Amino acid sequence: MSEPRISVMVVDDHPIWRDGVARDLTEHGFDVRATAPDADAALRIARTVRPDVVLMDLNLGSTSGVDATREITSALPTTKVLVLSASGEHKDVLEAVKAGASGYLVKSASAAELVDAVHRTAAGDPVFTAGLAGLVLGEYRRMADAPAEGAEPPRLTERETDVLRLVAKGLTARQIAERLVLSHRTVENHVQSTLRKLQLHNRVELARYAIEHGLDEE
Repeated sequence: MSEPRISVMVVDDHPIWRDGVARDLTEHGFDVRATAPDADAALRIARTVRPDVVLMDLNLGSTSGVDATREITSALPTTKVLVLSASGEHKDVLEAVKAGASGYLVKSASAAELVDAVHRTAAGDPVFTAGLAGLVLGEYRRMADAPAEGAEPPRLTERETDVLRLVAKGLTARQIAERLVLSHRTVENHVQSTLRKLQLHNRVELARYAIEHGLDEE
């Protein structure tokens, strides 16, 4: 039995671009359930079609894509938002990630890069255009708060710590499985267990936690 297709919604205020992206994704086997021209329509439609991934532009008129991202990720915790924007400004990238975006791709990306990014986003991996990942991770390190005095840190197993360290380095679950000589399922189980222990929601937050605690440095 074939795996279910990844469902996608495309949000962009330019109809030609919006329809072109939707068409390209459909041709590559994605289930494009809907498109939306603005933030209000995006939230309303997303609640109905519940896509796996929302491709979100940032410039949507009166309500920004950042606000739409925040509302969608809050209302639909299992839906991932991948920003697809013409802007590569650091401020825009950081605001989108803080609003809950799982990744950020600039519109100059190739069709192959977009297809790969949607696949990886649906799988739960943080995805960024080259050069932007370091910016985001560096900002998280700069903004990291000191741990509360007397607070008892969550206890992770040695293997969970190994997996967490590699997540912080940007490796996918399959790459981590190869590196640690584990099955893909075992790696996913460690990731889910660590998320529960740390009371986090996704791999982006997991990577941030690892960096804040110095686990990305060996």
